[in-house]
Amino acid sequence: MTHYNFEGDFASFSENQLEFINKVILEQDIQAKKVFFEVVGQPGDNFVGHVKRLHIEGENGNMKMIVKVAASSELARAATSADITFRNEHIMYTEVLPKLVHLQKAAGVPEEDLLKYAKCYGSLYEPPNETLILEDLKESGYVMLNKHESLSDECVRQVLKNFALLHSLSQVLKNKHPDKYAQITDNMNEVWTRIFNKERFANQAKLVEADVISVLEDDAHINLIKNKVGDFLYLLPKLVNNEDKRYSVIQQGDAHTNNFMFKMDSMETIMIDYQGSNNGNPVFDLLFMLLNCTDHAVRSKHYIDWIDYYHSEFDKSLSNFGLKINLIYPRDKLDADLKRYAKMMFYFGITFNTLLMRDPKEAAEMMEVMKNVNSDKISEALQSHKMAPATRDRIRNRVVGIIDTYKQFGLL
Repeated sequence: MTHYNFEGDFASFSENQLEFINKVILEQDIQAKKVFFEVVGQPGDNFVGHVKRLHIEGENGNMKMIVKVAASSELARAATSADITFRNEHIMYTEVLPKLVHLQKAAGVPEEDLLKYAKCYGSLYEPPNETLILEDLKESGYVMLNKHESLSDECVRQVLKNFALLHSLSQVLKNKHPDKYAQITDNMNEVWTRIFNKERFANQAKLVEADVISVLEDDAHINLIKNKVGDFLYLLPKLVNNEDKRYSVIQQGDAHTNNFMFKMDSMETIMIDYQGSNNGNPVFDLLFMLLNCTDHAVRSKHYIDWIDYYHSEFDKSLSNFGLKINLIYPRDKLDADLKRYAKMMFYFGITFNTLLMRDPKEAAEMMEVMKNVNSDKISEALQSHKMAPATRDRIRNRVVGIIDTYKQFGLL
């Protein structure tokens, strides 16, 4: 192994990954003397691989970077569809995001209205050594919020503004440069139908359902869940395969709290994960975020305003390019899509919340099983995992909240 001035937690990295990281560091012109690898986040936060913070000390200054690498074992790579997720994110950071911002700048969009994203110092897409090196947004005052707590109205609006920019600029690219849009999206892949397919997840869906039913107290709630959680396994591919591509956009694709960072003094928000990105329906992002990042108390007050706000920001962005929202994505089409995706996202959101609402130790244990146990043995291995009382309360509150929201807004 080549000698680098690396210290800390980098034993999980391959020689190819370390070589690429070293190359990127050398390009920064700070004459690095020492690089320390630090684990980012809590156990259970990073399902797709390993995420580290680099502390770089140099003769010409210091800097920090975030490094994300794919899992190395075959079981873990299969469980996370690593070849697809890292390719999606590689394309987003090296092609899509720079191209969308270039379009904005060419149209004279003010700096403060540009789509913001973390600077990408380098991306290596060479399976199984996928490596992504990004700006450490923490250095600019951005923070990650608690996934167990609902986002505020202000935070949700900032996320929706980001969605509106990403989605509207996708339509701009599709309209102005259709060949480029096709070339990009042909190389991206929808990931959730692969991770949650019948062969891999059918038995686990039964365990999720049993966990949810075990925390519910109302028979009416139980009847909405019993023998139904796994429905999204066939509803999702049906929706994906029958999508009207005229309205498809490049999605963020994995809209939970840990995939956004917030600058609280200005309420600015940056999306930091694009592994689920692909060409699909915009409401997938909206419902994904609203069901996994907020609770019913906040949704009940603001849901209608949020949908209005998203559509108005979509319209505002399109207007910079002379495009009309009524031709690109009419409001009645948005409302119809929300209804069309509601049933699938009901069970998809409940499934996601059973993982997101667990404490770090529980989540880490579940992820280790899912990444390191053969798919036909996962259900048996997970049956031994018991939920802590606080976890049961959080899951109950989220599931009942989703039911209440769907009833209030006629989505059931």
